[in-house]
Amino acid sequence: MKLFLSVDMEGISGIVDTSYINPDSGMNYARGRRFMTEDANAVIEAALEWGATEIVVADSHNTMNNILWESLHPEAKLLAGSPRDYSMMQGLDQSFDAAFFIGYHTRQGVPGVLSHTMSGVVRNMYINGQVVGEFGFNAVYAGMYGVPVCLVSGDNLIAEEARQLIPEISTAIVKTAVSRTSALCLSRDEASAELKRQTKRALSRLPQVKPVEFAQPLELAIEFSHAGQAEMAAIVPGTRYDTEKGIVSYTPQDQHDLYKTMRAMINLASGAEFF
Repeated sequence: MKLFLSVDMEGISGIVDTSYINPDSGMNYARGRRFMTEDANAVIEAALEWGATEIVVADSHNTMNNILWESLHPEAKLLAGSPRDYSMMQGLDQSFDAAFFIGYHTRQGVPGVLSHTMSGVVRNMYINGQVVGEFGFNAVYAGMYGVPVCLVSGDNLIAEEARQLIPEISTAIVKTAVSRTSALCLSRDEASAELKRQTKRALSRLPQVKPVEFAQPLELAIEFSHAGQAEMAAIVPGTRYDTEKGIVSYTPQDQHDLYKTMRAMINLASGAEFF
C-alpha cells in the first residue's frame, strides 16, 4: 500500500494564528514546525501499523521547508523545498493507493482557522463552476490520477468542507474554530490519538472512497481580489477574462496543465499593485 501525504500547516494541531506559520516573523514558528512534524508522524505510525509499505510526505506550506526532517518517522520519505511544478501535490501519480491531506484549512471567505485559497489575491476559485479551496482543487488533481483522498485533518470546518465534496472521507478534527485566528484545541496526546484513529478508519474504508471526478474538459476560473490582479493573470496564453465578473478562466489539457496554469495566474496576479 502506497500513500501520499500532503501536509499543510494552518490546520495542524495547536496552530491558531500566523505566529505559528510564518518562517520570517512568527515567534511561534519553531513550535509550529514541531507540531506539524508530530501530526505527520501520528498519521505515518498508524498507517504503518495498518500495513502501508511506502509513504511519501510532501511538505506543502509556504516555501515547503517546514517539517523537521531529522524528527520525521524514518519509514517515510520527505519531499521538501520549492519551487515545484505541482506545488502541494508534487510527487503524486497513479501508483498511489490513496492521498491524505493533513493540516488543511477552509477556503477563502469561509469561517475557519487561517482560511484562504492558495494566496491572498484569490477571492474565489472554481472548477466547472463549483467553488473550491485548496482541499477541493488538490482533490480534483488527485482524482485525475484515479487516486482517492481518504483523510483530511484540521478544524471542524475543513472537515465539513471536505465532506461536501467527498461524503465518505474520514476527518480528524484536532481543533474547533472560534474565529479565523482562535480555536479550541485538543491536547497534544488526544490530537495524536485522533489522527491515528482516523488514519486507520480511512484505510479500513478505502474501497468505499472514490476519486473525485469532474466532467471533462475542465474549466478553471479564478475571481481575484481586484481588477489589476485579474489583468495580470489574463496574460497567461489561452485565458479568458470576463471584465464584468472579474473572473479569469482557462480550459486545461490535463492535470499538469491545470496545476501549472493556476500557479502561473496567481504568481502573476501577486505582482499587481494594490492601492
